[in-house]
Amino acid sequence: MRFRPTSSHLPAGKRRQAGFTLAEALAALVFLAIVIPVAVRGLQVANLAGEVALRKAIAARLADRLLNELVVTGQWQQSSQGVVEEGNKRFSWRLRNQTWEKDVLKLLTLQVTYLVQGVEYDVRLSTVVDTTHQ
Repeated sequence: MRFRPTSSHLPAGKRRQAGFTLAEALAALVFLAIVIPVAVRGLQVANLAGEVALRKAIAARLADRLLNELVVTGQWQQSSQGVVEEGNKRFSWRLRNQTWEKDVLKLLTLQVTYLVQGVEYDVRLSTVVDTTHQ
């Protein structure tokens, strides 16, 4: 059995199909130069959206718990504020007490704020309390 070199016996047209031309290689590099930054930015946006959604869910749960606690203990009667930490995440909260449309009702609004990548977001939860049963 004898092996023959194939590259020297191929016609010129067939030898040319074995690789990429300079234009094809440059076109591929230009395509990658456009696609890679767009893909990286897409991943950054998705990461930010995921982190905001996670913190928003935690903030909503904290707001619900804090508002219920303030109503049950009667501490809702004056506006107050504080800080809550969950894990390594920090949330600031503020309670506002306003008169509702009728004199016997008060509107309580608890705002929980949090930072994600240097941008402040907030969640607000409100309820109405009857002041005749204090």
